[in-house]
Amino acid sequence: MRILVVEDDPDINRQLVNALTDSGYVVDNATDGEEGHFLGDTEPYDCVILDLGLPVMDGVSVLEAWRREGHKMPVLILTARDRWSDKVSGFDAGADDYVSKPFHMEEVLARVRALLRRSAGHATSELTCGPMMLDTKSAKVTVDGRAIKLTSLEYRLLAYMMHHQDRVVNRTELVEHLYDQDFDRDSNTIEVFVGRVRKKIGLDMIKTARGLGYRLAAPDEGA
Repeated sequence: MRILVVEDDPDINRQLVNALTDSGYVVDNATDGEEGHFLGDTEPYDCVILDLGLPVMDGVSVLEAWRREGHKMPVLILTARDRWSDKVSGFDAGADDYVSKPFHMEEVLARVRALLRRSAGHATSELTCGPMMLDTKSAKVTVDGRAIKLTSLEYRLLAYMMHHQDRVVNRTELVEHLYDQDFDRDSNTIEVFVGRVRKKIGLDMIKTARGLGYRLAAPDEGA
């Protein structure tokens, strides 16, 4: 899952990026509204953390522009604790949730997890597909209760497919949501990682849709 952080305070920006990266997300970041708007307009993100008090272009203007342009990714806004009017402006502009500064990082991570699963139509942090369960809170995967050890990239791939199970996901989409903007992307490597995950799962759950991509489905749901 790929997340954009738009925050001009260098310490807060760094803390958010580090915490999200440690939680298994791919993270891009920007330090002003103009750069943030450009990234959100040109790159596909699963969620955005957006500060409202940004230089060059304020957060509300960035969010309003994204929504006008048809971008529907969930957005978590960061606001000053005593500025209730900012929260109202943020929601009216199209925000999905907010956190007041100063904040606890665990709360931000929990709200990001909630936004990601709600946008994909899931109600809890435990995503299931047949005998497989992925806990987005602990980043653990089990099959029939057996723990599956995955590398960080293998986990990202499986987590994205678990969030979007039962639909075909093409290689380009996987690449765009598994790597940050500076990574030398090669869609051919996706096939390698899909093969590794299949082997570790030990069940026929990642189906190949020839010429289209891959679909995650329970073992008894056909190709």
